[in-house]
Amino acid sequence: MEETRKTKGLVPAKTQDLVERRKRAMEGGGPEKVAQQRQRGKMLARERIAFLLDEDSFEEMGLLIESKCDDFGMAKERRPGDGVVAGFGRIHGRGVCVYAQDFTVIGGTLGLAHARKICSVLELAAKAKVPVVALCDSGGARIQEGVESLGGYADIFYRNVQLSGFVPQITAILGPCAGGAVYSPALTDFVFMVEGLSRMFVTGPDVIRASTGESTDLESLGGAKVHASKSGACHFLAGSEHDCFRQIRELLEYLPQSCEEKPKPVMPSDDPFRLSPQLGTMAEMDPKKPYNIHDVILEIADNHQFLETHRDFALNLVTGFIRLNGESVGVVANNPLYFSGALDVDASEKGARFVRFCDAFNIPLLTLVDVPGYWPGVEQEHGGLIRRGAKLLYAYCQSTVPKVAVVLRKAYGGAYDVMSSKHVKGDVNLAWPCAEIAVMGPQAAVEVLHKDALAAAPDSQALRDKLIAEYVAKFASPYEAARRGYIDEVIDAKETRPKIIRAFQFLRGKSVEPVKKKHGNIPL
Repeated sequence: MEETRKTKGLVPAKTQDLVERRKRAMEGGGPEKVAQQRQRGKMLARERIAFLLDEDSFEEMGLLIESKCDDFGMAKERRPGDGVVAGFGRIHGRGVCVYAQDFTVIGGTLGLAHARKICSVLELAAKAKVPVVALCDSGGARIQEGVESLGGYADIFYRNVQLSGFVPQITAILGPCAGGAVYSPALTDFVFMVEGLSRMFVTGPDVIRASTGESTDLESLGGAKVHASKSGACHFLAGSEHDCFRQIRELLEYLPQSCEEKPKPVMPSDDPFRLSPQLGTMAEMDPKKPYNIHDVILEIADNHQFLETHRDFALNLVTGFIRLNGESVGVVANNPLYFSGALDVDASEKGARFVRFCDAFNIPLLTLVDVPGYWPGVEQEHGGLIRRGAKLLYAYCQSTVPKVAVVLRKAYGGAYDVMSSKHVKGDVNLAWPCAEIAVMGPQAAVEVLHKDALAAAPDSQALRDKLIAEYVAKFASPYEAARRGYIDEVIDAKETRPKIIRAFQFLRGKSVEPVKKKHGNIPL
C-alpha cells in the first residue's frame, strides 16, 4: 500500500520514454536552427501544416524515423523525423495528405529516410483517394548519402506520375527548391510560390556563371514572379505564406477528392436565370475595340467570383475556376486585351494543361471564344508553334467532360477549330449575334479574294468597305454557321449565363466510352 502511494501520479517509465522521444522529434533542428528559420521570415514546418489544415485535424506519420547515414559526421546531425513532417488531415472537412519539409533539420535536405517518408504519404493518398499537398523548403539532395539521395528523388517522381490524374497534387514552394528537387513540383498539378520567399531552379547562379559566363542572382533566376510570368512553372503567386495557404484551401473547394468523383457542389446563392445587360452592351461594341475577358467571366459566374490559374502567364488566354448554379466549372477564354486574344506557344500549352486537368477530374469546361487565329511571326514558328500549338487541339479532342462554348466576337482560322468547336466534339456551341466565324478576318479575306478589283478601283476604300460588309454577311455571320449545324443557337448576349447553366445541367450525366488503347501520343 505504501509503494502504491509513492508511485501514484507518476508517469510509467515506458510512457515517459515515449514522451521524451516525441519531444525531441518536435524540436526539429533545435533552438538555434529554429531561430534562424524565423529570422528568414519563414514559418516552421508544423506551423505551416497547422495553418493549412482544419484545426486539430493533423495526424502525423513517421515522427520517429531516422537516417542510417553515419558518414561525414552525420551521426551528430541525425534527428527523428529526418527533416520532413508528414501525415494526413482535413481541409474543409475533407481528407488530404500533406508533407512539409523542415529546413531546420540539415537544411531540409532529402536523404533516403526522408524520401521514404514522403513516398509513404503519396502511397497513402492513393489508397485513401485524397489530394496531396507538398510544402517544399529544402536545400536539395543530401550529398552525404550519395546515390541513395538521388534514388529517393526518383522514388518520389515515380509516385507523382502514378498519382497524376488520379488524385489532385498541389505543391507550395516556401523556400529554396533546386536541382533534382524541382521535378516533383513540375509533375504535380498546381504550383504555388510566395513573393520574396520562394526560389526554384535547376542550376544556381554560381553554376550558370561558371558554365556559361552569364551573371544573375537568385531572385532574377528563379524567384516567384519570374516563374509566375515568364516560365509558367508557377500557377499561383502569393504575397505571404498565410495567403498561400488560404489560396490552396480555396482551390481545393473546386476540386474532387479523386478522378472517381465529381467536384462537390455548394448551395447556389445566385439566380441561375440572372440576365446581364452588361454583356448585351458588350455585344454591341465596335468589333475592333478590345475588352477585358475577365468582365465577361465575372458576369457569368455565380456571385461574380473567379479563381484564376496562371494569372500572370500567357495573358492572351485566361484559365480558372468558377461556379455555375453551385457546380464547379473550368473556364478557358481568349483575352482580346493581349495579342487580340490570338493563340501563341505559351497560351496553347497553358490551355492544354488546364483542359487536361479538368478532364482528368470530371470538371466541365466552358470555353469563351474571341480568337483571331494563331499569333504570327518568325519567333513563334521557330519556337514550335506547330508542335506546341497542337497541344491545345489535342487536349480538347481528347477531353470527354461536358463542354460548352460561346463564340463572343470572332473565331477565325484553325483557332476556331481548336477552341472547343463542334468539330472537336463540343457538346453545346453558342454564339452572340455579333460573332464572326470564318477562315480569316473579313478585311484580310477581301484583300486576298478581290486583290485585282481593289487595285483597279478608282475609290478602293469605298469598294473595300462594301466587299467587307458583303463578306461578313455571307461568310462570317453566326447564322451561316448555325445553318450548317456548327452553332447550336445564336443567343442574346444578356442570356449567356442562364443558357450556359441549362446546357451544363442537361449534360451532367454525359458519358463517353474511350477508345481502348494504352494512351495517345500528345505532341510534347
